[in-house]
Amino acid sequence: MTSSLIRGRPRRAASHISVRVLHTVLGGFAGMVWLALPGMTAHGSAPAATRAEHRPAASTAARSADEASPTDLVLPLAIGGAVGALAGFGYVRHTRRARQRTATAPGTAAAPAAAPPLPELEERAGTLLAETDDCVRVCREELGFAEALSGAGAVAPFARAVRDAEAELSAAFRMRQRYDDGVPEDEPARRHMLAGIVGRCQEAGRRLDAETDAFDRLRGPDGGVGGALGIAEVRFRELTGRATAAEATLVRLTGRYAPSATRAVSGHAEQATDRLFFATSRLNRAHQAADLGRGGPAARDLRAAEGATAQAATLLTAVDQRAAALSRAEDLLSAALTGAEAELAEARKAGADTARADGVLADVREEVASGRYDPLDALRRVVRAVVPLGAGRAGVLSAAALLVARDAADTAACFVATHRGAVGGTARTRLAEAQRLLVADAPGLLTAESLARSALELAEQDARDRAREAMRHANDLTDAVLAGVLLDAGTPPAFGGPRTRARLGTPPPAQPR
Repeated sequence: MTSSLIRGRPRRAASHISVRVLHTVLGGFAGMVWLALPGMTAHGSAPAATRAEHRPAASTAARSADEASPTDLVLPLAIGGAVGALAGFGYVRHTRRARQRTATAPGTAAAPAAAPPLPELEERAGTLLAETDDCVRVCREELGFAEALSGAGAVAPFARAVRDAEAELSAAFRMRQRYDDGVPEDEPARRHMLAGIVGRCQEAGRRLDAETDAFDRLRGPDGGVGGALGIAEVRFRELTGRATAAEATLVRLTGRYAPSATRAVSGHAEQATDRLFFATSRLNRAHQAADLGRGGPAARDLRAAEGATAQAATLLTAVDQRAAALSRAEDLLSAALTGAEAELAEARKAGADTARADGVLADVREEVASGRYDPLDALRRVVRAVVPLGAGRAGVLSAAALLVARDAADTAACFVATHRGAVGGTARTRLAEAQRLLVADAPGLLTAESLARSALELAEQDARDRAREAMRHANDLTDAVLAGVLLDAGTPPAFGGPRTRARLGTPPPAQPR
């Protein structure tokens, strides 16, 4: 059925056109009458008797009229032409307006909006990758506390949701890495890939958001503060003891190895202690709020304490991992050097230039003989010198490449996890690709190690930039926000995707420093 607005428009347009045409006809008719009027007056206005009595005078008047008639025609013709021109102008103007109204009428397809610039789409995809990665990390941490409270069977559906979200996020990271590598090259295909990244992240968030109501019911009314507080306090006491042990481990490693061996974890025990201090203050507040029957504030403080203790555990675990990696590298290095010599001998027979690799092995042997060196760095240099020559695809050098790559990935992962409030999407993309390549062969492991080191550098730069920005309006919560324990509004993140993770509410504003 045609709209009355659309049906009525042509009739109105036709009526306006008819009026314009009528004006034109009337104007022409008036001009003709004006032209004819002098003749009618000259031949019909004087009585017959008068003409008979004054014939000479009449002849003179007629001659005068005949002589003046060309001049008398100019004014009527000009007026008639002006009337016609005005009528034509009005018709053209009306037609143009009618076309414009038709072009903008309801139901008419509007011109497509300009596509956003490619850098804007890249930034949006990177932001969404970082946000979704944060959600997955928080959900994984919360699953641990919920399982301790309710058992593995109770959290099984939520564990599946997290695995599904992780799969979508991994695909998005893989797409972004290919995009950053320049694949594909043409702009339409690159726009399509960015849209795919956004879609994957949104699906991961949707999968987590769909479970928030059920997860809140699992944790109980007001966040299940009662039982969860006891579990959080047990973990807090355990981590306090581990922090003391980590400090002792760092002292031992510093005395045994070169400074570069412990540089990546040198401040971890102190950072873990800071997280635990934050956790104990929030646990105390949660107890006070629970005693007063204020379930909402108690749940918020409990979640913040749980997030801080989870990060303290990550930092302390990194110290233990570095100690184990250094010990393993020290044990492996001698065999790696022997295997590398054999590999280089085969490469020389094949005509390869091994001069650079020979120099690296000589330097490493000299460092080992000095007694205080960095076993991981020494192993990394051996692997990087020998594997590109086509050797080391199996055996001891392959094991050495895996150890070096895994240590680099673990170091970057720890930093991202404990500074996630500041780290952007690019560093996370490099880390995800490095972790994916940990199952590759020796050349692929070299790539994994390089990507992990790049991820750490990018993450550290992001953290420095965000810290400088945050110090302009710093308060007591700044460190917790940069760590990702709290969101920008000061509320702790909860299990869920980007749409629901801030549902615990906003606490009172913090006092400025």
